[in-house]
Amino acid sequence: MNRDRVRRLALPLAAFLFSLVVLGIAIVSLVDFRREEPVISSVGGPFTLTAQDGRTVTNKDFLGAPFLVFFGFTHCPDVCPTTLFEASELLRAAGPQGDKLRVLFVTVDPERDTPEVLKSYLGAFDPRIVGLSGSPETIAAVLKSYKVYARKVPTSDGYTMDHTAMVYLMDAKGRFVNGFDLKRAPDVAAKDLLGYL
Repeated sequence: MNRDRVRRLALPLAAFLFSLVVLGIAIVSLVDFRREEPVISSVGGPFTLTAQDGRTVTNKDFLGAPFLVFFGFTHCPDVCPTTLFEASELLRAAGPQGDKLRVLFVTVDPERDTPEVLKSYLGAFDPRIVGLSGSPETIAAVLKSYKVYARKVPTSDGYTMDHTAMVYLMDAKGRFVNGFDLKRAPDVAAKDLLGYL
């Protein structure tokens, strides 16, 4: 082999090898080979509240089966009654297995939503829905632990509440799983929730 030919091949070969090294570094930097540890959710936590029937309940009363948590208020004109209707339809579609499921409606307006008011309001929905209230300080602590936004908005005749409208899916151990979509056919939503039993 003559020297000129070696020089002619060496330059493209060096460029090719250099390109492979750069490509390898780029691929390695894009792919993280470490296995990700599961993230333990910081949503939710212990609570002690008063149910619409006057009973004191804690988060431990709902362990053992998946449950949904929705935050709202009885003076809510649209989102809250719609969500509670959809939750009622889910429980109905679940049939007898629906008795194992729980839906919690936690007020964001404890000043107006006493247990008695919750009981009257929830009479229009599935009786398995549990309404929960407490002192303003207790409710504020629950809102904080669930990362719920809620604030009073003055109106001409008093106030309304602006609040997070997400439905929280909690597993049988009381750990946050994800937001739960009630805006689908009730039988589909029921099957999804029953899958967590």
